[in-house]
Amino acid sequence: MHHEHHLKSSDTIRDIVIGMSDGLTVPFALAAGLSGAVSSSGIVVTAGIAEIVAGSIAMGLGGFLAGRTEAEHYESELKREYDEVKRVPEQEKAEVKEVFAGFGLSAQLQDQVADEMAKDTDKWVDFMMRYELGLEKPEANRASQSAVTIGLSYIVGGIIPLSPYFFIDNSQKALYYSCAITMVCLFVFGYFKSKVTGQPPLSGALKVLIIGALAAAAAFLMAKLINGK
Repeated sequence: MHHEHHLKSSDTIRDIVIGMSDGLTVPFALAAGLSGAVSSSGIVVTAGIAEIVAGSIAMGLGGFLAGRTEAEHYESELKREYDEVKRVPEQEKAEVKEVFAGFGLSAQLQDQVADEMAKDTDKWVDFMMRYELGLEKPEANRASQSAVTIGLSYIVGGIIPLSPYFFIDNSQKALYYSCAITMVCLFVFGYFKSKVTGQPPLSGALKVLIIGALAAAAAFLMAKLINGK
């Protein structure tokens, strides 16, 4: 039970990271680019909200399709394993022995474990799925949960760089506040993302911060260049 809870938590954290990282970066770059071309914050807000809606749907759909693909792959491999333990049980027993040989068990123990495991087809197949193929059974409704988590995380991330434009009419002035707020959020997000994924927190935070800043700067300069200002 503890293992399953841990798996669910890591999947949810992964989805939040996916949604938030794109949500902070893409709308921020869009707002910066538009700020280099127009002076009205209203235009930036309209375009930004449209992007957040479209982006959250696209990201959520991507998460849903990835979850469905994972579930379909698991079911396909599960069906194949059931077929193989029926058709070629001795070969499947040999594969069980190989796994336990890797754990350092003697040949006698390998034979005993393989024979004992073969008495319960469901447990035998479950063992092969986990230890031969490295596949865990996906959670029920995993695809839908992933879509919702990624989509909502994208919306939350996207609103952050856009928020100053709601209160400041001049887009370039709003951009200064947006940069300050988003840079702090990118750094904090990068820090916690790195801690969760086991990477050095400070360097991970700086990487996320630099990527976001470069994307926004490139969009702003391109807009200025195209606009001839």
